[in-house]
Amino acid sequence: MKIEEKIKIPIYQEMENFESMFSKSMFSKISVLNKIIHFILKRKGKQMRPMLVFLCAKMCSRSNKISEKTYRGASVVELIHTATLVHDDVVDDSNQRRGFFSINALWKNKIAVLVGDYLLSKGLLISIENNDFDILKIISVAVREMSQGEILQIEKSRKLNITEDEYFTIIKKKTASLIAACCAIGAKSVNSYVKDVQKIHRIGELIGIAFQIKDDLFDYSRFKIGKPIGNDIKQKKITLPLIYSLNIANNKDKKWLLRAIKKSRNNKNIVKEVVQKVVDLGGVEYATKSMNIYKNKSINLLNTYPKSKYRDAMELMINYVVERKL
Repeated sequence: MKIEEKIKIPIYQEMENFESMFSKSMFSKISVLNKIIHFILKRKGKQMRPMLVFLCAKMCSRSNKISEKTYRGASVVELIHTATLVHDDVVDDSNQRRGFFSINALWKNKIAVLVGDYLLSKGLLISIENNDFDILKIISVAVREMSQGEILQIEKSRKLNITEDEYFTIIKKKTASLIAACCAIGAKSVNSYVKDVQKIHRIGELIGIAFQIKDDLFDYSRFKIGKPIGNDIKQKKITLPLIYSLNIANNKDKKWLLRAIKKSRNNKNIVKEVVQKVVDLGGVEYATKSMNIYKNKSINLLNTYPKSKYRDAMELMINYVVERKL
């Protein structure tokens, strides 16, 4: 049994119910929009974020029971997440998503941006129409943080001068903020105490940081993972393996790396050389160690909760984040 399937076991029925509710929440009366939504649903990911909502809700609930609010929270985060993926592919000029053509590759940028906007508005309206203003606040803060993180990364990529502290600020905002929001929404949906919501939010943030470092390590992988290898390098995104390598490289290697990154956009051979240089300088090893530090921090905080099948599934999820191949 795959680890993703093991994680789902204690929330299997909730995820089945969610699938049906989520699909219904996406469709409209516009045929071309429904065609695109059908395309998205057929190629959905592992649904890590709604799984986090349900696991955290169950773990924080005094009776291990959830409510309709939990389902709405899961729908909101998955709609927001899907919207950001559609927008990210436009921003990154990416023609692939999980090994398939992206929305912008098939329907062009204008349609893709509007579809992302539609999904974002659907997510927000679910909260507004049900007076879930506490959930709306959590998710709105996350969307603000994600936008700031992406813009900061673009700014720093132009100058190629990002520090390690700035890198962690960026990934906390652009990735960890939404994963932290998933966990907090799960706790909030079952009327957890403020301290519980804050603690579970921190667990989600730590998971999100480890998740993004793992994603950045994929750029230096030799395996096919559903997105182009070296894509971050081509887009001049300076991530942790490269930051470390630039910091410890001698002047000659540092100048070569910076020149190579500037020339790498349409040159696969240069990208391969950059990847190999970062590996040789220990950048991949350093980033892997950093990722595991955040993983261990999240597990240590998770273990302050009473042992249960939901806590065990959360620990499986955390381990999956750093061990996944995609």
